Amino acid sequence: PPPLPAGVPPPPVSAGTAMNPPPPPEPVPVPVPVPVAAVAAAAGGGRAAPGGPSQGNPIPGSSPAGGVALQVGPQGFVPITPTRANTKPIYGAVIAPINEPADRFVNFEYPPITTDGMGVCMLDGTLHQHTGHLAYRWSKYCAMRDAIDANEGGLEKFSRGYETMGFTRNAEGITYREWAPNAKSACLFGDFNAWSTGDQGVWMTKNDYGLFEVFMPNKPDGSPVIPHGSRVKLHLEVEGGDPVDRIPAWIKMAVQAPGEIPFNGIYYDPPPEEQYHFKYARPPTPPELRIYEAHVGMSSTEPKINSYVEFADDVIPRIAQLGYNTVQLMAIQEHAYYACFGYHVTNFFAVSSRCGTPDELKYLIDTAHSYGITVLMDIVHSHASSNSLDGINQFDGSNGQYFHDGPQGYHWMWDSRCFNYGSWEVVRFLLSNLRYWMEEFKFDGFRFDGVTSMMYSHHGLQMTFTGDYGEYFGMATDVDAMVYLMLANDMLHTLYEGHACTVAEDVSGMPTLARPVSEGGVGFDYRLQMAIADKWVEVLSEWGMDENWNMFDLVHCLENRRWGEKCISYAESHDQALVGDKTTAFWLMDKEMYTEMSSLSKDHPVITRGIAIHKMIRQLTMCLGGEGYLTFMGNEFGHPEWIDFPRGDRTEKATGKFIPGNDNSYALCRRRFDLADMDHLRYKYLNAFDAAMNDLAGRFKYLCSDHQYTSLKSDSDKMIVVERGDCVFVFNFHPNQSYSDYRVGAKHGGQYKLVLSSDNPEFGGYSNLWTFNCPEIKADEYDFNGRPASMMVYSPSRSVSVYAPVEAARNCMPQ
Repeated sequence: PPPLPAGVPPPPVSAGTAMNPPPPPEPVPVPVPVPVAAVAAAAGGGRAAPGGPSQGNPIPGSSPAGGVALQVGPQGFVPITPTRANTKPIYGAVIAPINEPADRFVNFEYPPITTDGMGVCMLDGTLHQHTGHLAYRWSKYCAMRDAIDANEGGLEKFSRGYETMGFTRNAEGITYREWAPNAKSACLFGDFNAWSTGDQGVWMTKNDYGLFEVFMPNKPDGSPVIPHGSRVKLHLEVEGGDPVDRIPAWIKMAVQAPGEIPFNGIYYDPPPEEQYHFKYARPPTPPELRIYEAHVGMSSTEPKINSYVEFADDVIPRIAQLGYNTVQLMAIQEHAYYACFGYHVTNFFAVSSRCGTPDELKYLIDTAHSYGITVLMDIVHSHASSNSLDGINQFDGSNGQYFHDGPQGYHWMWDSRCFNYGSWEVVRFLLSNLRYWMEEFKFDGFRFDGVTSMMYSHHGLQMTFTGDYGEYFGMATDVDAMVYLMLANDMLHTLYEGHACTVAEDVSGMPTLARPVSEGGVGFDYRLQMAIADKWVEVLSEWGMDENWNMFDLVHCLENRRWGEKCISYAESHDQALVGDKTTAFWLMDKEMYTEMSSLSKDHPVITRGIAIHKMIRQLTMCLGGEGYLTFMGNEFGHPEWIDFPRGDRTEKATGKFIPGNDNSYALCRRRFDLADMDHLRYKYLNAFDAAMNDLAGRFKYLCSDHQYTSLKSDSDKMIVVERGDCVFVFNFHPNQSYSDYRVGAKHGGQYKLVLSSDNPEFGGYSNLWTFNCPEIKADEYDFNGRPASMMVYSPSRSVSVYAPVEAARNCMPQ
């Protein structure tokens, strides 16, 4: 692209990167590591007991009684760094060329409303007590749909505001439109007119609805009056107040110049030959999401801000190798403060320029689609940055243009502004924002952040939700916000049927949140099961010795979700990785991670325990906690340290307390993927197990199965047995007791095959129970633990093993 004006830095991308690179090379098979441990014992008994401490060297969290861990580990497992050349599309992916004609919605007729919105009561009888509230919510939704049909030509056209608002260009010139009802006059200015707001300024006309507009014809030579890459701003004169200068609210790019704090709006309109052109179709929405939560900026192994192109080339292949079918991208919308993790959005239609250009983001998404990976965007429609110089707060000089004017419009804990979802133009702005990311960038859906804050006028602040339905259906509920979410979900699932997915971040437990809009629900496909990660923190920080772990409490937390509303479970997300908190691996292994992770030295009891339990926690969370699963990048292999964004010293605004910074260092704002790729470090075992866990879920599709049954939770044996789909999961959390001939229930008899074992040597196990040599096991028609059949298994201490019927394994597993 042409150079940006003086003083405006280019986005930090790799030099020489092609804007429209060729398709990925034909992938070649990844060599399969072959474990060559000579100490493997036959299934049913074992020589290497991973659960017991060495004499005189007790494992934290366990009692000194028990067996002795042999200081012999697996050898010969060599990790392979995934690249575009050696990584295949994910299992089951159907890769097709892009086929989305620009005119495909020209004659689209939006389906009419044909239900009464009370279908949710059929699933949950308690909702009958709140039909008044639900009926009111449904009536407001229907009224909004009817009004949009009558005044805007329907929801499909209404949600295309980005095609008429902000900057648009045709063959004759550029049109600029902006809604600023409180301003009496407006002038567009920037590099293109030497920043003039006088006679040379581009003054706009205002209509009765507060919409300013101006058309700027092309220059005599046919070129646009505003060159691509120019800095632009809007000058607004306010009745009875000082003029304000703002970045256009619908701007497509904003950049921070060196030495400046506020961002500058950038007119982004590259010529056709410099635009990225999509090659691959959106993958169909997976029946079960396995999400890799990622932040592009911190995804480099080096202490720097990573680029969209580098993420596409280096991290997407890694996600595919791990077997995740979905990547959830954080911090895509522009945000002035890097350390906010992207949650204090300043420019809602602008791609975060720290990582590159809009076209480079398109390349990232297309690369993911070439592997069959669904791409979700972590979108923030719950609040906005309180910045006014480079955000939309007080855009037209008033306090209530986009936001509530008063306490409801301010989130004091986040120091941010909260939208007024009852405003027609706010709904247009937000729905159009969703369509923009779907149409222009081919995202496959969204994870909606801060939904709890949206749904209640108190924003969930200082509120403890007990599950009483009166907390959800009362005067504190923001019905306008509920209607907006219903409109958003209905629009996405109708216009992109089978290719759009939505996930809600809600801590309140709002009933109907993940039921279809046609039933009267809010329409999300999934909700995040946020209590599980908190439970694991409680377990690791408060429960003490492993013998004290309560299997009943664990299972209750993992199973405690609303029937018929799908959940995404996770043991840890980005929240647990931030400075001030600890990841699962750090809770388990702490300082020993710095000195004892080398496989060239003898096993350390803390590391042995940590690796074993880390695998079990993740598999238990996946198989029992929901209908989908999520991990934050790097946590799959037990990333050491925490995330600490570069920051300087500051004084807390509310308290005046001095907060020391970290000298603006990026040292802890990166992901050390190289640790998992090093042959001599034990991180490779956790990484390999995570890939195997995902592979099993992808092949057996147990997450989307209707069958889930916990047949055993034993505090004395520290055992949990779960049936999910065709699979039987056997967890032994006992710190030093392995069990031979342990009877577990099954839903039917026949031959079963061991399809996954955390004790495999390539996962850092000791081959006491190894899929390579474990014989088939016969389940008899013998009732046990309330199940019609049962079988005898060997369960090593601190291990998880998964069994499947031989026929199902033959159909699903590679032979």
